[in-house]
Amino acid sequence: MQSTEIIDINKRPASDGVRPGKVWLVGAGPGDPDLLTMKAVRAIEQADLILYDALVSESIRATFPLKTPALYVGKLKDRHSIPQQRLNELLVEKARQGLNLCRLKGGDAFVFGRGGEEMLELKAANIEVELVPGITAAAGCTSYAGIPLTHRGVSQGCTLVTAHAEKALDINWRSLASLDHTLVFYMGLSKAAMISEELVAAGLRASTPAAFIENGCCPQQRTVRGELGELAELARREAVQSPALIVVGRVVDLADQLSWFSGRASQDVAGNQQIQKLSA
Repeated sequence: MQSTEIIDINKRPASDGVRPGKVWLVGAGPGDPDLLTMKAVRAIEQADLILYDALVSESIRATFPLKTPALYVGKLKDRHSIPQQRLNELLVEKARQGLNLCRLKGGDAFVFGRGGEEMLELKAANIEVELVPGITAAAGCTSYAGIPLTHRGVSQGCTLVTAHAEKALDINWRSLASLDHTLVFYMGLSKAAMISEELVAAGLRASTPAAFIENGCCPQQRTVRGELGELAELARREAVQSPALIVVGRVVDLADQLSWFSGRASQDVAGNQQIQKLSA
């Protein structure tokens, strides 16, 4: 991994005589480098500096040009390498120094990726910015797990929810429970008990199929399946690790028939009625 320091490039002073550079806000997708778009690859190759997040996989980082400095600016639970406002300012500073920047994010920059916040800062500073969409984790990871987000006669919609908030979560649980949609929770592993309890209290059946998708779209991807009412116990019992998505809905049961991804290093673990009960 390249240095997490701002290294020599931080010493380059801004100059009124330098034409500002351009910033690409790039969605890197959920982990598999083959899922990078051609536009994303071009942005990586053309950048003078790459700033990348925690969910940009090692295999994607291996595609970075060796000559291009790369700075880690990721955020993990309770571990932020740089405050978001300072990161926004850094993007403006580096662009004003004439550097072309690739701001590389896991998934898609506009889906729980703070891409909108960074773009607003850049546009307010009159910095040229281009958004490069990426495959968001909900689409990529469920596809690799053989779990369709929608399926005729089973689910006619999907709802993406973040289980992380700056202060308190403001979720209308009753509305979520009444949608009859596939529900996908980002950053929800540590909130599994709360998600389960709130949805059941709001009217969703405890027996609703549910799954964790761990390290989605990576060789070590693992799908851990069970029921909504036992979500927290399932995570504990199977030692589910972050990053992991939570998927809730009847489409989870289609994984048995639609499983196709053979590159995972660990087996699909099922905890629902079709295999075994956790209480057995």
